[in-house]
Amino acid sequence: MLFRYLATGQSLASLHYAFLIGKSTASLIIRETCVALWDVLNSAVMSQPTTAEWRDIAEVFAQTCHFPNCVGAIDGKHVRVLKPIRSGSRFYNYKKFFSVVLLAVSDANYCFRYIDVGAYGSSSDSSVFGHSHFCRLLASNALELPAPQNLPGTTFLAMPYVFVGDEAFALGVNLMWPFSSRGLSVERRVFNYQLTRARRVVECTFGILANKWRFLHTPILFKLDTTINAVKAACVLHNFVRQRDGYNFEDTLSHALGRTQLTGVRGTAHGAHVREHF
Repeated sequence: MLFRYLATGQSLASLHYAFLIGKSTASLIIRETCVALWDVLNSAVMSQPTTAEWRDIAEVFAQTCHFPNCVGAIDGKHVRVLKPIRSGSRFYNYKKFFSVVLLAVSDANYCFRYIDVGAYGSSSDSSVFGHSHFCRLLASNALELPAPQNLPGTTFLAMPYVFVGDEAFALGVNLMWPFSSRGLSVERRVFNYQLTRARRVVECTFGILANKWRFLHTPILFKLDTTINAVKAACVLHNFVRQRDGYNFEDTLSHALGRTQLTGVRGTAHGAHVREHF
């Protein structure tokens, strides 16, 4: 029954008639099964990569996106929800609907490497990222990223491994975003093109997720904790299926998840220096 709901987004009333069980029973089954799926599959298909695995991810990015030393693409998306009780406008986003934010890091094989679900829909990407566990791991060098390595064709100044995102994320030593579009040199335009090519991987991953598990195309009508558990279960199932079933390229071209709000944030001088060398 859980897979019927995740794959179609049917209402509890529809599941009630299809399986001849009460609506409250269907809701309980969905909630408990989602928690069980996350507990079992999280360590199997979404565990934190080792140093060697990060290096393998970077090699795939270099081969498919032509962006060296890249270990992941990061972005956030809005997941439509029913307005939580006594939540005020905290979940009301700039697109005029209620949502929670799904922050995700994806590899070049369209698998999630990290997710954070449940932030207020009114929050920007930079705010969600700044309060996430992933940000704390990155800031404390606890991700076990490989040591800096020379870029292809160079013999000087080894460069760190980085994640790529858009302008919503603060520029840092391990986090790159494009140059401003005004007055770009040829080198910077090429850099922006290659970075955007690498960053679109996470957009494609969201596309595969939403088109495989179509409950994400409609507002999720459960309580907030069940909603978060359902999204987390869909993400680990996405990885499970992706690793065993592959993907259809056409599924990556569109999705129903709204973009999070872009707000300009200042980066560090060291991050700008690293971007210049890239």
